[in-house]
Amino acid sequence: MKTIPRVAAIVALLLACGGDDDPTPPVVEPPDPPSGPTCDNSITVPDGFCAIRFHNGVGSARNLVVAANGDVFVAMRARSGGRGGVVALRDTDGDGRADRTQAWGEGGASGIALHEGSLYLATDNAVLRYAIAAGSLTPSGSPETIVQGLPSARNHATKSIAIGADGSIFVGIGSPGNNCQSPARTAGLPGKNPCDELETRAGIWRFASDRTGQTQSDGERFSTGVRNGAALAVHPGSGELYAVIHGRDQLRELWPALYSQSEGSENPSEEFVHVRQGSDFGWPYCYHDPINNRKVLAPEYGGDGETVGRCAEMDDPVIGLPAHWAPNAMAFSPGDAFPQGYRNGAFVAFHGSWNRTPTQAGYNVVWIPFDGNEPTGEWSVFADGFAGGRITSSSQADNRPTGVAAGPDGALYVSDSLRGRIWKIIVV
Repeated sequence: MKTIPRVAAIVALLLACGGDDDPTPPVVEPPDPPSGPTCDNSITVPDGFCAIRFHNGVGSARNLVVAANGDVFVAMRARSGGRGGVVALRDTDGDGRADRTQAWGEGGASGIALHEGSLYLATDNAVLRYAIAAGSLTPSGSPETIVQGLPSARNHATKSIAIGADGSIFVGIGSPGNNCQSPARTAGLPGKNPCDELETRAGIWRFASDRTGQTQSDGERFSTGVRNGAALAVHPGSGELYAVIHGRDQLRELWPALYSQSEGSENPSEEFVHVRQGSDFGWPYCYHDPINNRKVLAPEYGGDGETVGRCAEMDDPVIGLPAHWAPNAMAFSPGDAFPQGYRNGAFVAFHGSWNRTPTQAGYNVVWIPFDGNEPTGEWSVFADGFAGGRITSSSQADNRPTGVAAGPDGALYVSDSLRGRIWKIIVV
């Protein structure tokens, strides 16, 4: 870690007159105490930014959200005793670090959002609403259940949420498996056709925010073919929904005659998509090939890595991002609060995945710029170094980014799922 100095220390040596046998000892003025943020140099950020350890470890953190006054609310997968719920953080002295912590609520959670005096929290099978006053770290009472009974068996149990421009709630419900096989992840086995898992999973559902006690059948399947849309956010200007989708695993492992190790590591894309009503992104029948920038037929449905077939009818991503980076959260920058170059676009937190060999990748935060209300198609790594160096297994990572949130003051917050570290990235 390094300290950014404000001014150099002023040192004066005062020597009194007198004989050589009785010198007056020197008097040394103490340096001014260091000021400014202490940057975590293990994290690399663009010039002009500094990554601060806002909190050194809240536990198994997932997504997070920032209130208008700068308070940070973190959805917890589990606290000690497995309670989950929320950890609220406040910096009371303005030094860039949280010095007040308040834990509340129960249930392992992932998605979190603030909207019109309420905090919405997504557990594996429900969306809860807590009334929370402006400036308060804790809710005023018990939660209301907005949606209940959501499917959560097997894989991708966590739920992501985003609040629409009309106040509706979008909920990402991941697939229960890799590619709709039964038994799952079986080498050479065709996928179910049609895939019955699409009826209740692998899509984005929309629910009313002003009704309690809804079930999945009360909502609308807004988009389908979304294997796991964990990174979900609404553009603040257009009100349009965007997602970054986890691509499928094990092309090489399950279909070794069709894919080399390199092809398995570099396929398929993590898809940055514009989610429109009725859109179909093709899972499990199709995946996106980042090299040729097209959807191709999955081997479980007769594909060979090149055949397009029915995938020509599926919706394409805006950007095909690198394979097996595991996008877990997305946040749009709030207008002029951020510096030039980062004022209109999305930050995406990548958790890293086990299915990339021999060297892991991801474990970073990516910036995706927009031109007006449309993405430019470009992207760049904004913050990196979370994994702690070159690793060959996700278990070797020092940290795994899992949540990202933009503060109203132009700071970017990133959460880590391993130790619950929270970084605050600021302009210096």
